[in-house]
Amino acid sequence: MKLFTPITFRNVELKNRIVMSPMCMYSAEEGVANDFHFVHYGSRAQGGAGLIVVEATGVEPRGRISDKCLGIWNDEQALALKKIVDFVHQNSESKIGIQLAHAGRKGSVSAETNRQMSLEEGWETIAPSPIPFHHSERIPHELSVDEIKTLVEDFRKAAKRAVEAGFDVLEIHGAHGYLIHQFLSPLSNTRTDEYGGSFENRARFLMEIVDAVNSEITENQALFVRISGTEYAENGWEISDSVELSKALKAKNVDLVDVSSGGNINGVTIPLRPGYQVPLAEDVKKNSDVKTGAVGLITSAEQAEEILQNGQGDLIFLAREILRNPYFAVQSSWESGDDCFYPHQYLRAKPAK
Repeated sequence: MKLFTPITFRNVELKNRIVMSPMCMYSAEEGVANDFHFVHYGSRAQGGAGLIVVEATGVEPRGRISDKCLGIWNDEQALALKKIVDFVHQNSESKIGIQLAHAGRKGSVSAETNRQMSLEEGWETIAPSPIPFHHSERIPHELSVDEIKTLVEDFRKAAKRAVEAGFDVLEIHGAHGYLIHQFLSPLSNTRTDEYGGSFENRARFLMEIVDAVNSEITENQALFVRISGTEYAENGWEISDSVELSKALKAKNVDLVDVSSGGNINGVTIPLRPGYQVPLAEDVKKNSDVKTGAVGLITSAEQAEEILQNGQGDLIFLAREILRNPYFAVQSSWESGDDCFYPHQYLRAKPAK
């Protein structure tokens, strides 16, 4: 199966095309990873995934979605993440990445109640324009140009820490209605300066972040960007915008565009069905000539293989399915007769071919 063939980005070779998609676990304290994260990510490496991507990790304290989200704005956080990276490298063939993120107006959420906290309990949210995600939430602080430049620097510093921690892949989170997506969409960005208005201006924040991150990585790390292919809203961000953005990202040495959707506009209807976002990844791949990751209700090796064979994507990002089954990769390889990493400690349980 093509699913079990290697693929290389810069000098980073993934042994197969199965990726653990970044998924928030809401289990950190002060942004620091703990034993849960160690076991959670380590088990997926033992399960043979070609790449594991650590969940959305805030580049500054306000960048977290919730009070229990990971961070990488200080050395303590980076050191805790390095423990996970080292285990994955020493005990598997998996590569490991991290998703660098800023929640913007969708931050300051209580992991316990899933509601935005008060200023006394949480923190001030920020955005390109003073427009809340939901009318019940407080109006976010509108960023000044100087504050935007500081945030770009926060992404650069986070990238530096991620490289020093040993991550193989850095993914910039530009999807799901978080800060970068808020800049991209004309529905959440009504600025009239160099960061608003035209497509080029709305994309400027992301492009500056890409440049900053690229300044800290080498040929031994790959750079991915996650985008929302569409936000399912009239006059909002569309797949045609994603195609144009992906062309610009490729020109800036981005190795892969991870194509998800939605998240920026409250109350829209998302047509959920198996593989519902795959056509978005296909559009981006075919019209931007960039490698793409396909994600969204992909639940079997056969479905993943069909996506790869049809040229709709280059990597398969699994979310809920890999939560259900950390050993998806090795178990799928048994059924197809393909080779996949298998922990030597468990060899007595490996089925004969």
